[in-house]
Amino acid sequence: MKITVVHGQVHKGNTYHITQMLLDKLNCTKEEVSEFYVNGIGDCVGCFQCVMKGENTCPHRCQIEEIIKAIEEADVIIIDSPTYVLSVSGQLKTFFDHMGYRWISHRPYPTMKQKIGVAISTTAGAGAKKTTNLIASQMFWWSVGKTYQIPITVAAMNWDQMSPERKAKAERKAVKISQSIQHKLGHVKPGIKARFMFFIMKQMHKGMDYSPIDMNYWKEKGWI
Repeated sequence: MKITVVHGQVHKGNTYHITQMLLDKLNCTKEEVSEFYVNGIGDCVGCFQCVMKGENTCPHRCQIEEIIKAIEEADVIIIDSPTYVLSVSGQLKTFFDHMGYRWISHRPYPTMKQKIGVAISTTAGAGAKKTTNLIASQMFWWSVGKTYQIPITVAAMNWDQMSPERKAKAERKAVKISQSIQHKLGHVKPGIKARFMFFIMKQMHKGMDYSPIDMNYWKEKGWI
């Protein structure tokens, strides 16, 4: 099992600990896991070059290429972020902006539909579910076949302050998700919504003329 983890913040707080808890339950080796932090990635400037001329024309390609390659090679993609003002960290949103060209509407990676995604977030109070929903939504648009969510309200400012009861609840959730991942691995099929969206995009690309690179990509993959 190859796992790629994208951390939405560099500090190793509550969200990081939940992610490590899940990795422990998956019984994976260090060699099977690639971890990345998105801090330091330049802001997307909205130049649209990745869509119109190809991803290699992005001015920040050298900062994100290794992460994207690891995502494309992974069986399981784990993306985490602490909840900041009811959403993901600004750093993670910047990374998501750079992944726009990999949306279903543009050039989705062919094997994404066979992958499993996990969205993880913690919050002291409210908003963790909103955050994991946003992360899961991004992975849906990348065509990830199956996505799980782990939103956790820790009611604490740091891991040491989190109550034993809440830690135990988080661990039970990690165990349940890890079991689901191990059961589903190698047997992922896109759901009805994903298949419908792919059909809609297929019809769109048949007559597309504004982005030849997108249309040619779909033709090369044999989708149109």
